[in-house]
Amino acid sequence: MQLIRLKNTTDNYFSEAWEIYQEAFPFDERRLLAVQTQVMKNPAYHFDIVMEEQQLIGIILWWDFDAYRYIDHFATATAHRNKGYGKLILEKFKSDNKKSILLEVELPDTAINKRRIKFYERLGFKLNMHHYKAPALSAQQSPLEFLLMSYPNAISSDDVAQFVAECHPIIFGK
Repeated sequence: MQLIRLKNTTDNYFSEAWEIYQEAFPFDERRLLAVQTQVMKNPAYHFDIVMEEQQLIGIILWWDFDAYRYIDHFATATAHRNKGYGKLILEKFKSDNKKSILLEVELPDTAINKRRIKFYERLGFKLNMHHYKAPALSAQQSPLEFLLMSYPNAISSDDVAQFVAECHPIIFGK
């Protein structure tokens, strides 16, 4: 399994990766292509594709901040779901660097959201019950309420507030 960083929307595999992204995330949780093009110019941002035997298995889009690596979006291709690739990708991501990892999850108010949280918990992530709103990604979208999961340790509400204050302006350009 190999992670390959794409730096431009014209790179090989971007179109296929973008299809995975659009299929995996609801409209309010994903960037518009023009915004994505700009975000990819930031050196802290990584648009990584996951390749296995010359096949695009999934994507992991993340930010490398001083204190954390923040997973912005993570998905496996539909044809490769429920085959253990998600676990393998995150295990590799965890082992590639010793920084703490953060990721957002929707509130545990539906069966699918609870299942997604359990998946991350099985991989050692901690659910932090500090609710916060993420700003809308565009004028056509709505702000969303999330919880942060962290690896390897839980974080405090002060840590969440610091993450929001320091990293959200970079992530969301606001």
